[in-house]
Amino acid sequence: MSKPRKPKGRPVSGWLILDKPADFGSTEAVSKIKWLFNAQKAGHAGTLDPLASGMLPIALGDATKTVPYVMDGRKIYEFTVAWGEERSTDDLEGEVTQTSAARPTEEAIRALLPRYTGVISQVPPQFSAIKISGERAYDLARDGETVDIPSREVEVHRLTLLKCENDKAHFEVECGKGTYVRSLARDFGRDLGCFGHISLLRRTYVAPFGEETMVPLADLVALEKIEERDERLAALDEFLIDTSEALAALPQIRVSEDQAHRLRMGNPIILRGRDAPVTEPEAVALAAGKLVAIGEIAGGEFHPRRVFS
Repeated sequence: MSKPRKPKGRPVSGWLILDKPADFGSTEAVSKIKWLFNAQKAGHAGTLDPLASGMLPIALGDATKTVPYVMDGRKIYEFTVAWGEERSTDDLEGEVTQTSAARPTEEAIRALLPRYTGVISQVPPQFSAIKISGERAYDLARDGETVDIPSREVEVHRLTLLKCENDKAHFEVECGKGTYVRSLARDFGRDLGCFGHISLLRRTYVAPFGEETMVPLADLVALEKIEERDERLAALDEFLIDTSEALAALPQIRVSEDQAHRLRMGNPIILRGRDAPVTEPEAVALAAGKLVAIGEIAGGEFHPRRVFS
């Protein structure tokens, strides 16, 4: 009987909040970070378009178990809409499909914004990761097919016009999961009768991570000059955020080391004390400040669903 293969790389865990440069794909960025950190596992919490820059949270090791919680978080984007052209990809990358000599006034733009605030119905771009009959929409679009993508509800919490120029306008949007900023630009242009597409897009926030946590890729790459491997990896690890930070919105309970051992073995524990919660659909168990498990509290017991080494 053959022995199981030993995973390649280090069992390093935590979040790296990358400031992704434009013209660099999300998958490419994850591969680069995984290689730099010599990590066994890596994944990102929400694709950022190749032409977009800004926050790309990347989970290493056990932190990959918390990716869904970050993907569900609110996001903030700064973006510029160029008026006069609609493009196949709804950004600079695509071919021009519609043109107009009309340009919107600032008053017309401001009057439009309330219609795109709150829960709205949105059709994703033709070039998107939406699956149509099991295939990605962007694969079908690259093959020349025009696909009928159904609209879906997304939530826009805040939409602000930052600056207005003759041929373009600058915005900031705070939105929920699944919102396509490229679709906002496309629909703005259609409603204003002038067509439009994204010419600049930057993500500055993915809950719970703020802009101050972002690390430029160049700062990480610069550490490659450190020849001593352990010293280089230690310097890189300084940029990691503890895995538990991704779960800041969940109720937290403190457990002893003995209780932590039981949870890591997959066993429930009884929560004692006058203030101990009786019921929580989802909560986090911490021991000595370190993440132990995500689970459910029912009948005064914590039942682990995902455990962390």
